[in-house]
Amino acid sequence: MDPLKRVENELKKCVKCGACRAHCPAFATFGKEPAVARGKVALAQHLLKGDIELDDATYAAMSKCLLCGSCVEKCPNDVPTDEIVVVAREALSGQRGLTTFHAAVGRVIRNRSLMKFGAAAARILGPLFFRKVPETSGLRLRFPLPFLGGKRHIPSIAKKPFLDRHPEVIPGEPGKPRIVYFVGCMTNFCYPQVGEAALALFRHLGCTVIIPKNQQCCGLPGMSGGDLDTVRGLAEKNLAELERYEADYIMTACATCGGALHKFYPNLVGKRHPELAARLKAIAEKTVDAAQLLQKLGLNPEETGAGSDIRVTYHDPCHLRTRAITRQPRELLQGTPGVELAEMEGADKCCGLGGTFNVYHYESSLAINKMKSAAIINTGADAVVTGCPGCMMQLSDGLKQQRNRTRVLHTLEILARSIRP
Repeated sequence: MDPLKRVENELKKCVKCGACRAHCPAFATFGKEPAVARGKVALAQHLLKGDIELDDATYAAMSKCLLCGSCVEKCPNDVPTDEIVVVAREALSGQRGLTTFHAAVGRVIRNRSLMKFGAAAARILGPLFFRKVPETSGLRLRFPLPFLGGKRHIPSIAKKPFLDRHPEVIPGEPGKPRIVYFVGCMTNFCYPQVGEAALALFRHLGCTVIIPKNQQCCGLPGMSGGDLDTVRGLAEKNLAELERYEADYIMTACATCGGALHKFYPNLVGKRHPELAARLKAIAEKTVDAAQLLQKLGLNPEETGAGSDIRVTYHDPCHLRTRAITRQPRELLQGTPGVELAEMEGADKCCGLGGTFNVYHYESSLAINKMKSAAIINTGADAVVTGCPGCMMQLSDGLKQQRNRTRVLHTLEILARSIRP
């Protein structure tokens, strides 16, 4: 069955009004119709009919989407363009095959041992592979990777992944909530301090925190390339892990992972594999963001936030904004002693990461990021705070490109800065 048949009715909702043009960061960068939601829907409709060539231009057009959901939020007809783009990429990869890069990504994220080995190797070899490589260097020919030789700044790899630092079950107080923590790859390998902050905060509230040792990548890197088979396999493995424990909540401190569990698993994998739909829906209903849950459980920031004064600005990750999780992190920050929150212009605008978009359209990604960096710098903040490790990487890259020293922190790091392990 053509994957696009699954979204045929959704395609019909688009009346080509063009409201999406005003809100699409990709269209603002490329300025051409195939880059905007309306153009992609039209291409998907023609692909479904089989009356256009499956050429490089079509493939490139579908790659020019950050899956940020801005068009979905503003669409008067509720056209789920982000899901349509993923399904279109699935259809294209089914006919053309996965790119070399996405095939490699799929192999890595399907194999946790390989991912750990790769992270350890990257920690050692990172200074070589991610520095500026001359155009004439043989490395460019031998290792034609999207990241090689670029000017981007990559976060360092932690000496010890977060999942290797703690037991699987950390008991809390009787009668307090039981929380399963879905950690995510970026926190596990690059930002373990985010995991430590999450653990400190929920232990402060007396919660039992369960950290399943065999949890896998959420699969969003594969989804962005249309590799829905990999996403399905990872979803099944994560289901098995998340269902092992009786818990009140499944908590994420990564907007991307939260978006996967809460939205994309039931909406994409569930529709593709109806036999998993009920289980995926049950997981989605339990999934909450850390800031959302901290506020629900009554965290008093005055008890945790003592420390030196700091002026911060907040960036809304797309996968939190589209789930209406914008108020909670701000209210927690505003209630924290010593923290001054200065709103930036366009706080809810995408930072330009977008997974695949950042890899294959880095200069355009950087152009979007540059506007975000300017907004951050204009606030005069000491730090920009966000709820997504992926955004942290992108924001840090953008600020370093501007030779600016504004710190990039996770919301939980600010909230937990006075809690001692």
